[in-house]
Amino acid sequence: MTKQASATRAVDETENVPNSSAGTQRSAGVAQLAPERSIAFQIRRAHLAFSRLLETRLARHGVKNGYWYYLRALGLRENVTPKYLSEATKATETTTVALLKGMTKEGLVARSKDTVDRRQVFISLTNKGRSLASTVTPYATELNDVATAGISKRDIEICLSVLSRMANNLEESLKNGGAEDGS
Repeated sequence: MTKQASATRAVDETENVPNSSAGTQRSAGVAQLAPERSIAFQIRRAHLAFSRLLETRLARHGVKNGYWYYLRALGLRENVTPKYLSEATKATETTTVALLKGMTKEGLVARSKDTVDRRQVFISLTNKGRSLASTVTPYATELNDVATAGISKRDIEICLSVLSRMANNLEESLKNGGAEDGS
């Protein structure tokens, strides 16, 4: 089946289902998923709420939101390369370098060069950074508790499993050039 035929079939199928249960709306002849039925919209909504709550907690300590991910990653494993931190935080290397520069200026991280390959740089927390990391990293657990209040452990495990699989699917699609059919 061609992409065009597949898209037409998908639109035709939504016409046979009431909008209230399917969560689709029609705009200019194109089926659109209502935000409350959109996985991407709900993930973004949750992420924004997490970010805002985290920001209020970090502000108490004068910590920038972007720093938190690096403090957390370095709290788990120190003396790592900027590339490792980019992968651990899912940030671009450019973003990582910029944030590490700011964190270095603020005395939160230190850079050291490899004794064998002087081009290789390793990042670790300073005492100030380590102290701050131990203060702010518990916010991850706190915010998870807020987000999952009233939700069974089983549902949380299912949610985590499904979200992980979705992320894997999307990352795989990106590796394949973002092709719609995965090829």
